[in-house]
Amino acid sequence: MKFDFSKAYDLKELEKYYNKGEENLKKVLNKDSEGSDFLGWVELPKAYPEEELKKIKHAAEEIRKKSDYLVVIGIGGSYLGTKAVENSLKDYFEDDEEFKLIYAGNHLSSTYLNELVKFLKDKEYCINVISKSGTTTEPAIAFRILKRELEEKYGKDAKNRIYVTTDREKGALKKLSIQEGYETFVVPDDIGGRFSVISPVGLLPLAAKGVDIDKLLEGFRKGQELFTIVDAKENKAIQYALIRHLLYGQGKDIEILVNYEPSLTYISAWWKQLFGESEGKDGKAIFPASVDFTTDLHSMGQLIQEGKRNIFETVIEVKNPKEDIEIPFDEQNLDGLNYIAGKTLDYVNKKATEGTRTAHVKGEVPNISIVIDKIDEENLAMLLYFFEISVSISGYLLEVNPFNQPGVEEYKKQMFKLLGKPGVN
Repeated sequence: MKFDFSKAYDLKELEKYYNKGEENLKKVLNKDSEGSDFLGWVELPKAYPEEELKKIKHAAEEIRKKSDYLVVIGIGGSYLGTKAVENSLKDYFEDDEEFKLIYAGNHLSSTYLNELVKFLKDKEYCINVISKSGTTTEPAIAFRILKRELEEKYGKDAKNRIYVTTDREKGALKKLSIQEGYETFVVPDDIGGRFSVISPVGLLPLAAKGVDIDKLLEGFRKGQELFTIVDAKENKAIQYALIRHLLYGQGKDIEILVNYEPSLTYISAWWKQLFGESEGKDGKAIFPASVDFTTDLHSMGQLIQEGKRNIFETVIEVKNPKEDIEIPFDEQNLDGLNYIAGKTLDYVNKKATEGTRTAHVKGEVPNISIVIDKIDEENLAMLLYFFEISVSISGYLLEVNPFNQPGVEEYKKQMFKLLGKPGVN
């Protein structure tokens, strides 16, 4: 990974704040501040239990043998990390996929769930339901409905097609799993949902899809090596967190995550939860937004270039694309493109990236650049770990607990009240 912070902040000036960044990283590593009970992900890459990894791989193999689809039921951190990695790695047009992940329980659309039920009628499938409590509304409803359909289709064998990722000891799903004999995996007590892709929450469905989870874990290990160094000169995660905090102090309270590769769209969705849920407390936060360029330059470009000057950009760039294609010469040249004939499309994309950065910086939009070598398991995992460490430092810089989400409960309370849930006033 390579980083360029020079178009976002004066790097000499940044050095004045290095001690502050290092102090807050120490809070993460020493686990001695608010939210320290949820820092199990920090050291897990280098200490992942071998037996659990074997169990995940064996279950993934069994799922692939008996089905063509795995329905992943979960919401928020219970599916976004999985979706981000899967979407980044798969081909854009996989009509002949041998095995597919389908997602459910991440919204309350009746149309989606009804169409899914109809779609699965003549398909061979398994279910992986992911919920620590087992009572979160969206996945609980989806599981209740899809469990009924699975049991009607497979009878007694249905229990062998349900895989549960839940609390180690308690909760509705744990109780049901014991009663029915479902194979279970543990949502670690010390890892919050938005950090959980490194746990069975993400690894089981990704392994079933065919993702090389050994390489994914290797990427997380490299991330741990790079971004837990308590030396701000060497640690780009510290620098990124500091720059964000300092820009926030200058009134830049919206961060736009930019990519130039559509497969990274769900990385942005995962990132928005990570930063929004971690920082949005006590009337504070940098609002996390995202765009897909160059597509959104034709819809959001005007606002970014000349709108209110309270935004900055973090751009994810890919050095080596999986595929490239040359632009042909055309005799008539009616489209006027012969001046780039013989160039590759990736070359044009990179020039668009460079030109957009120059324009936006001139328009007073600070620009942070993060370059990954290519889109593969190792690079994606390093990127995810980078953001996880960064948001931890950033939350402590804001003086909030970056590992809880108390505000999420309020909408549930109001919804339950309207639905007439017993005991809710």
